[in-house]
Amino acid sequence: MESVDLIVTNGTVLTMDEGLSTVPDGFVCVRKGRISHIGSGGPGSFAADRTLDAGGGLILPGLVNAHTHAAMCLFRGLADDLPLMDWLNRYIFPVESRLDADFVYTGSLLACAEMILSGTTTFCDMYLFENEVARAARTAGVRCLVGEVLYDFPSPNYGPPEEGLAYVTDMIERWRGDPLVSVAVEPHSLYTCSPDLLRKAHRLARSNGLPVILHLAETETETETIRERYGKSPVEHLAAVGLLGPDLIADHCVHLNQREIERLARHGVRAVHNPESNMKLASGVSPVPELLAQGVTVGLGTDGCASNNNLDLFSEMDTAAKLHKVHSSDPTVLDAVTVLRMATIEGARALGMAAEIGSLEVGKKADLITVDTQRPHMTPMYNPYSHLVYVARGADVVHSVIDGRPVMVDRQLQTLDVEAVMDRSNEKAERVRRWIGSHTNP
Repeated sequence: MESVDLIVTNGTVLTMDEGLSTVPDGFVCVRKGRISHIGSGGPGSFAADRTLDAGGGLILPGLVNAHTHAAMCLFRGLADDLPLMDWLNRYIFPVESRLDADFVYTGSLLACAEMILSGTTTFCDMYLFENEVARAARTAGVRCLVGEVLYDFPSPNYGPPEEGLAYVTDMIERWRGDPLVSVAVEPHSLYTCSPDLLRKAHRLARSNGLPVILHLAETETETETIRERYGKSPVEHLAAVGLLGPDLIADHCVHLNQREIERLARHGVRAVHNPESNMKLASGVSPVPELLAQGVTVGLGTDGCASNNNLDLFSEMDTAAKLHKVHSSDPTVLDAVTVLRMATIEGARALGMAAEIGSLEVGKKADLITVDTQRPHMTPMYNPYSHLVYVARGADVVHSVIDGRPVMVDRQLQTLDVEAVMDRSNEKAERVRRWIGSHTNP
């Protein structure tokens, strides 16, 4: 009998591999954090230290939230129903100017709890005090790609703009080789970063083999600002400063024409779609079908909770599929399999992690979840892919395994005291209320 560390059994395995292999009555064995075997029938020839029962449900790769701002869950509902620039300049930036490390750590713990409970096993983050985001992810046992946001104005974390790249350099060394935490270089956007800062960020990323991540063409206002400032569209400006390339991950990508889409594809740029945030801020609809048609890798993200207002990728998948159908008047656009791939293997590919995560294959990291299908709203089930996109909710996730470690079992978090995290978060929210009061009522 072969010994393994963990067996997840009694479920239909949706591998999300290139052939969309499905294993009925399946099981997944884990050894030393990696998938060692996938089979059908009972795992009778394997002995495990621990077994998780999928209860006849679905076993699939953990979801990949390819763009968020984790600690902003402490701003959930703070300033809703506002245009992006009003939202940023009147509320978010003033409040963020008063942040500290413990605030970000607490908010990131809350975000990790929410993500684990709704099936996300990997997230990509851009924010302030990003070492604290990484530390929270390690505490929670969640995989992450993180980067300190860089601006042309002072940061409440590192101070003057010229210190930002030094902070990122220290992050790179601090987390080098960590099994869960990876680092990216993340200038905020073209309208908050000078060409010089963008070039320096790119050089730092390239010298360390890391991706550059930024917000791109999110709003019409951004596009107009870049044209007024540089005489170019955002994509043209990126090309002019030398950032277009396969190491670039562009978040949002809403306001693009066909020529720009083809240019992104030609240069191997990866994109992340954030439909709920773009809808809530009335930013527009990203041309995702056109991006996919040109071969651009597109992942799926929630953005931060101040503009969504949740981190549930099941909700995001449902929205993504339906938004593009109504926008194009074509019910065949962004079918369920395509959208589920965006939240799993394509999300991993967008982050440069597809060799390790995003699908259930022998040798890959054991990041997986199980989904309960024995519920009224999941009954009957003719097509599991359709159900995962159009029916399932984050609350249907029962078990979550990251790097071979069960972080949620029977919907109970194994790595965090969720009640204590919520208590700490509510304490921080009181500070936010005071900050907003002093800012809006001087």
